[in-house]
Order: sequence, then structure tokens, then C-alpha cells
Amino acid sequence: MQKTVALHTLGCKLNFSETTALGRMLENDGFIKKQFDEVADVYVINTCSVTDNADKECRQIVRKIQRKAPEALVVITGCYAQLKPAEIAAIPGVDLVLGAAEKFNIAQHLKEVSKNDPTKICSCDVEDVNIFVPSHSINERTRIFLKVQDGCDYNCSFCTIPMARGKSRSNEIENIITDVKTIAAGGAKEIVLTGINLGDFGKSTTLPISNGQQGIRITKSGENFFDLIKKLDALDGIERYRISSIEPNLLNDEIIEFVSTSRYFMPHFHIPLQSGSNKILAAMRRRYKKELYAEKITLIKELMPHCCIGVDVIVGFPGETNDDFAETVEFLKGLDISYLHVFTYSERDNTHALTLAPVVPVNTRNERNKILRNLSYQKMQAFTQQHIGETRKVLFESVNKNGMMEGYSDNYIKITTPYQKEKENEIVDWTL
Repeated sequence: MQKTVALHTLGCKLNFSETTALGRMLENDGFIKKQFDEVADVYVINTCSVTDNADKECRQIVRKIQRKAPEALVVITGCYAQLKPAEIAAIPGVDLVLGAAEKFNIAQHLKEVSKNDPTKICSCDVEDVNIFVPSHSINERTRIFLKVQDGCDYNCSFCTIPMARGKSRSNEIENIITDVKTIAAGGAKEIVLTGINLGDFGKSTTLPISNGQQGIRITKSGENFFDLIKKLDALDGIERYRISSIEPNLLNDEIIEFVSTSRYFMPHFHIPLQSGSNKILAAMRRRYKKELYAEKITLIKELMPHCCIGVDVIVGFPGETNDDFAETVEFLKGLDISYLHVFTYSERDNTHALTLAPVVPVNTRNERNKILRNLSYQKMQAFTQQHIGETRKVLFESVNKNGMMEGYSDNYIKITTPYQKEKENEIVDWTL
């Protein structure tokens, strides 16, 4: 009798692409995929560990599974599993913990574990995580997340990702083009390029790995992110590309200029800022000052006044005074940006930020978060208002949400309209 599996993702778009890749691997091994709210034989949770909330959410999900399907196997993988395998193994109900080097060997590991066994941990030193395994979501949604890069060589003082995912490594352009053609053949209209530090694309070379897939071991290939987007823009088949997130110091002018005249890359950037105070940026060990960030925004808007720009910001970082936060608020108000992703700083084990003082009280962090979320709402309202009356290309997604459907314009304005089957996965002219 075939076993069933249900998968759930916590965290980023890269995690989503990897979860769907894990699902395909398990289906190829004979599992039947179920929805996560259904009863299954195996549950796989692909975790994030950027914030404490992700850790807590993982624990809550395991408890729900225990109540719903007490005999099911529970597998935890992802960043949290790499960083704190013993802590996860101690959660009642967890049967298998797979670190960064082992998650793509999940099918084999499931053959070697049963519900009554002690929790099995398959982890490793992060220095040994030097394989790139391609992954992308497919047949799941209109927009496909395509992983082209993994890991990070930066050492931002608040971040655990290098400890969870290892050094920067990436696929090769030739392999990515093959993936893109496969995705296009499946009927998808839009690809979102994802990675941990996308602008660092280019550290790779091909080599077979143990489970028979094509893996990538780290070297310098001579390729870079600009080479990648030029090659993709020259292809036919995919009508839209988006760059998920790119560091401001790696977003060079030629990339901005290229996107402004490209055939298929959408006028949409997501650029982490983290703070509008140079003092705090230095404490965070970021690789730029706010002046460089402002220059990038100015150039984008000069070339693409209609471009949507998203910004990541962290509030409550150690040492962030009221004046530092006010400086960030004023800086953001003065930028021609479209929305914010606001993160409340949370202490992470083994990070340099733990040694910094003074610690910002949690209630102050939460207040600052609310202030910036309100600013984000105002920015998005103003950006949308600028384009009212324009006709833009909107790609509608293939999901019926209570009689409604959603889509995004080329410049990432969200459209909601009564569901019409004929609009699914179609790009239509839409007057805002």
C-alpha cells in the first residue's frame, strides 16, 4: 500500500521551492501527496529560523499533527533543523531531523525510520554543506519560484543563515536555462529568481552527487548575476521574471539599466535596507551606507518611474536609540519606495549581535514595528494611487478564493476581482 505525505513550508520563497522539490522526490519514490490539513502517513516541515516565531510555529505544528495523526512520522528539515537539531529532536512527536546536507536524501532516510524508534538526527557541520541542489516549485501556482543560488558568505551580525545554509553557491546558467524551458513547457507564465544572496550568483561548478542528482560544488565559475538575467531575457517561453531580493551593494547600475529596457524582467525590485542609520548599519555589519542605498533608489526611479520597490527593515537592533529609529523613519519617508517588510529584531544564538548593548526592550521593538508597518501601508497606498487610471499587464493566479481571484500587475500592484476561469494564468490588460 502506498504511503501518503504532506509537506509544509515556514519562511522564505527559497524554502517554498525546496519544499515542492522534496514533494516531487517523494512522489517519484512512490508516495502520494496530501494536503497538510489532511491525515497522512508522513508530515514534512521545512523550517526557517530567521526569527523566534518560526521556531515557535514549528513546535505548534508538531503538536497539531500529534493530535490529528498520532501514528504519523514527523520529519523536520530546513534552517532550524541545521541550527538546533538536538532541540528539535526533543520535541515530542518528532521522528526524523534532517540537516542541510541530508534533506534531499529524505526518501532514503524514511526507509530507515519507524514511529517507535528513538528520534533520528542526520545533521553535519555547516562547513560540509557545499552542494547546490537545484529546485523549483511547479504545478503549484502561476508564479514559479526557481532557486538559482544558496548560502551566504556575508557575516551580518544578526543573521544565522550562513550557519544554517553554508557558503554561497549557485547553479550554472546552462542548467538554469534547462529548468526554465521545463517550467515554460508546464505552462507557467512567471518565474521568481530566488536565493539567499542572489546578487552573489556565480560560485559553482558541476559534479554528480551521491543520490544521483546533478549537484553543484563550490568554485568560481566566472558567471555572474548580470550574465544570468541577460541569458534569461534572450529566451522565449517565460513572459515574466522577477528578482526576489538583492543586496544594494550587489545591485549594480548595469543590472538596473538592463531591467529598465528588458523584454521580460518586471519593473520590481526588493532591496534589503535593514536600517536608515549608518551607525546601526555598521553594527549590523552591512556592506553599504544609507547614501548608497538612496543612490540605487534614485537611479531606479529615474529609469523606471513606475517601478515597485520593496524594502526589508529590522527594528529594535541592539543599540538602536530613539534618535537612530527616528533617522530610519525619516530616511524611509524620503525614499520613493512602495512597501516595507518589517522585522522585529530577535536574539539568535551564536550571533555577534548578542554581544552588543544596550538591548532594546521588547515593547519598544513592537512599537517601532507598528510605526513602520503603518508607513508601509501609506507608501503602498500612495504608490497604487499614482497608477490609478493606467492600463497595465496583470497576471491572474489560478486560485479561486471564495469566488474571487488575485493577480499582480507588472509593477506588483495587487488586483482582486470576481473569479473568472478564463483569466486563470493569463496576462491581461487591466485598467487600475
